[in-house]
Amino acid sequence: MKISIFVLFLFFPIYHFSQINSEQYLIDDDGITVEKPKADKTYDENYNSNNIIYKIGKSLTYSYFHQNMKGEKFLIKQGKEIQQLGGHSRYDWEFVSFDRQDNETVKHLILKPSSGKPFGKEIPDYNQTAIGYEYIMNNGQFLTMEMTGAIENEMNVWIHPPRSNFFKILELNPFPYIKSPYQIGTKWNWKLEIGDHWADKRWLEWKGGIENNYDYEIKEKKNISTKLGNLECYIIHSKAKSRIGETELISYFNPNFGFVKLEYKNIDGTKTILELEKVE
Repeated sequence: MKISIFVLFLFFPIYHFSQINSEQYLIDDDGITVEKPKADKTYDENYNSNNIIYKIGKSLTYSYFHQNMKGEKFLIKQGKEIQQLGGHSRYDWEFVSFDRQDNETVKHLILKPSSGKPFGKEIPDYNQTAIGYEYIMNNGQFLTMEMTGAIENEMNVWIHPPRSNFFKILELNPFPYIKSPYQIGTKWNWKLEIGDHWADKRWLEWKGGIENNYDYEIKEKKNISTKLGNLECYIIHSKAKSRIGETELISYFNPNFGFVKLEYKNIDGTKTILELEKVE
């Protein structure tokens, strides 16, 4: 089976100095903070060596499901083969009832941080930790893989969600993001321009670019039951608004394991839930 590999890195900020942390950090125009690189250090030393959650060599396995407006639960599976220019092909996706899985059903997504600067040629000043998502089917094979980025430091943690196949829909939702100080009542916002190539008739079609405006707030801090056991989590409520509609995300963040649960309300009113099951 041919494996499709997608490279997704839509959001690359332009940085300026933070007056508060100018010795250590750079802050983009929307407030996301990254390490200030030191010329005598390697890329990994600058951006990856002090990561706790997205540490090189780790593997974070997520389960998921999609829920329609009737409350029915679905996963995705390999769909029809689509011929591409140049004689190549890729596989589309389709929904499958949660209770009617087959060997080609995607059961888990595995997030793997990797070393180096994978987008250095396209973006010379790239400054994120590279993360890959592997879409694992019940037969043990990949439906697809994608490479994108995350930012982790003491000032904030921000990651791209999975965004291949059905998960393209998550481009329209708030991204998983927590900003210091980690305490109830902390609020922040940012924005992102999104092109119409993220549209799909299976949720919403539109023409032209949109600007998503995001608002976040840490609402609670409490122990919750997770698939990793009972964990103390910060619960972040977030909303995104644009001319095409609104989306939401409730994130459950633990400082050691990151975003252990993500509850999305999508642009079409459906829900997508991801939950961290295993860390290796």
